[in-house]
Amino acid sequence: MTQGLHIMPPEAPLEMPAQNFDVSYADPKAPELRSDNKTALWRAIVFIPAILATFGFGWFMWSWFGMDGLNAVEGILLSLMAFNFFWLCLTVSTVALGLGSLTRTPPRMQTSQRMKVALLMPVYNEVPWYVLGNARSMLEELRSHGGRHDYTMFILSDTQDPDIASAEQESIRALRETLSPGLKIYYRRRETNTGRKVGNIADWITRWGGDWPAMLVLDADSLMTGRAIARLSDAMASDPGAGLIQSCPQLIGAQTVFSRMQQFANGVYGTALSEGLARWTGQEGNYWGHNAIIRTRAFASSAGLPLMRSLTGREDKLIMSHDFVEAGLLRRAGWSVRVLPRIRGSYEETPPTLIDHILRDRRWCQGNLQHLRLLATRGLRPASRFHMFHGAMSYLASPIWFALLVMWALMGQGRDASVLTYFSPDNPLMPTWPEMTEGRHVLIIALMYSLLLAPKLMGIVAIPLTRTRFADYGGPGRFVLSFFSELILSVAYAPILMVQQMIAVFRTMFGIQKGWTPQLRDGGRYGLRTLIICHALETISGIALIAGMAAGLVSLWLLPIAVSLALAVPLSALSGVSLRGLVAKLMGTREMWREPQVTRAARHYRKELKSTLDGDAQPTAAE
Repeated sequence: MTQGLHIMPPEAPLEMPAQNFDVSYADPKAPELRSDNKTALWRAIVFIPAILATFGFGWFMWSWFGMDGLNAVEGILLSLMAFNFFWLCLTVSTVALGLGSLTRTPPRMQTSQRMKVALLMPVYNEVPWYVLGNARSMLEELRSHGGRHDYTMFILSDTQDPDIASAEQESIRALRETLSPGLKIYYRRRETNTGRKVGNIADWITRWGGDWPAMLVLDADSLMTGRAIARLSDAMASDPGAGLIQSCPQLIGAQTVFSRMQQFANGVYGTALSEGLARWTGQEGNYWGHNAIIRTRAFASSAGLPLMRSLTGREDKLIMSHDFVEAGLLRRAGWSVRVLPRIRGSYEETPPTLIDHILRDRRWCQGNLQHLRLLATRGLRPASRFHMFHGAMSYLASPIWFALLVMWALMGQGRDASVLTYFSPDNPLMPTWPEMTEGRHVLIIALMYSLLLAPKLMGIVAIPLTRTRFADYGGPGRFVLSFFSELILSVAYAPILMVQQMIAVFRTMFGIQKGWTPQLRDGGRYGLRTLIICHALETISGIALIAGMAAGLVSLWLLPIAVSLALAVPLSALSGVSLRGLVAKLMGTREMWREPQVTRAARHYRKELKSTLDGDAQPTAAE
C-alpha cells in the first residue's frame, strides 16, 4: 500500500534530551572557543552610535516638550518616539558596519576533511512534484559541484492529507527511478505530526542521526546550489567548534507585485544588512530555521526543546518559533552559531500576496512573542537574549508606531487645533500640550523618513562592493525605475503592515491566534468581501485621518500614511497582480535577469515529474 511507503537506511539512534530552561548547561564535548576581540569592537561600533543618537533625539524632543515641565502624556509620547528611534538607528548602524565589512576580503577557508551530510527536507501537505523537483535539482547539482563531501537527501513527511500523501509517495517512487546513479534519497512519513517541524527533525535525529555528523535543514520551498551546500559543508568541517552555520537565503520566484517588491528589497538592500549582522553577532549568531547546516550531535545534546508551560497551567504548549531558541541553546552549551552572508546560491520563496504575507506574519508573531517568556532561560548569552527580544520587538514596535500615529494626529498642528485636550491644575480651562508648529512636524517626520530610507540608499552603495554591476539588474535605467517602484510600494504598504502587525499582536495576546497552519505556497485567491474584512481597521483609520486633515485638525504631513490606510483594500488587491509583458522584469534581481542553472533545472524537474504523474510525455530539455 502507498500509505506504508518507507524507504530509509538502517537506524542509528542518537539521544536528544529535552533541555531544562531553569538550569544552565554546557556540553562537555564542545571545544573551547577562542574569544574574538573584534566582535566586541563591532558591537561597540553598532550600538554606541545608536544609543548616543537616541539620547540626542530624546534631549532634542525634551527641549520642546519639557519647556513648561513634562506631564504624563508628553512623557509617554517622548518614550515611544525614543524607543522606535533607537531601533531605526540600530538598523542604520548595522548596515553601515556591513558597508565597511564588504570592503574587506574574507579569510580563505581551510581545506576541510570529508564529511557525511544529511539534507533534511520536512514537508507537510505540500505539492509533491514541486518539492521533489527542487530536491532532485539540488542532488544533481551536488553530483557536479558538491566537492569532497558525501550527501544524502531525506524527505521527512508529516503530511496528514491522505490524497496528498498518496501523490507524495508516488512521486518518490517516480523520482528514485530517474535519479542519476550514486544519488541517494530516502523517505519516511509519520502518521501523526507530533511536535510539528521540531518533532519531525527530532524523530530523524533520534532514529537515524547517529550516522550523519552534519545535517543541512531545508524548507519545502528551499533551493540551494551545489556550491552553496558545499561551502556550508566545508565551513562546518573546518570549524570543530561550529554548532550551526546559517546562510542568508535570497528570495526567488516572485511573480506578483508584492512578492517582487519583497524580492528586490531582499536582493538589493539585504546584502549590507546581513553582512553587518554577521559581523557584530560573531560566534553568537542566529538561526532562521532553514538553509543552515548543523552539527548533529551538538544539536541533539544541546537543543532538545521541552513543552512550554502555559500561563493558565491547563496545558503545555509547543515552542513555535523554535529556531531562535535552538540557536540560543547551542550557544549556551558552548557551540558557536555563525552567519555566512557571502555564500550565494541559497534561495527561498516568499508569499505572493499581502494577505498571504499577513497570515504568515500572524504565525511568526505568535512564536516571537512567546520568546519573551524564555528570556530568563538560565545560561543564555546576552546576544542570544537580544535576538529573541529583537524578534519580539519587531512585532511590538507596530502597536507603538500606531500609538504614535494616533497621538500625533490628536496633537494637531498647534495648541488651538489640538483634538487631545487635558487640563492642568494651574489653568483648568485651557489644554496644556506642546505647541507643534508645522516646521516641527516637518523636521520630526523628515528625520523618521530619512532613517527609514537610509538603509536602502546604503544598500545601493553596497552593490559595487559585491562585485556586481548595475547591468546585472537590467542596466542603470531599469535599476533606477525598479528602485523608485519598490520605494513607492514599500511606502504604500508600510502603514498597512504596521496595522496588521498590531492586530497580530492583539490576536496573540487575547488568544485569538490559534495553531500553526502551513503556508499556502501559491497564495490564496481573495474576493472583495475578504479584502474588506481583512483591512477594515486600516480603511477606517485612513478615512478618519483624512477627515481630520480636511477639518484642519491633523497635520498634512501625515497624508501619505492616511492615503495608504484609506486605500488598503485596492492596494491589497494590487499586491497579487501578476507581472507580465513589459513589466515582467520590474524590480528584478540578478537571479531574474540571469537565471541560475539550479532554478532552471528545478523548473524542468518539476515539469518532468508532474508529467510522469499525469501520465503525459516527459519534457526532453530544461526550459
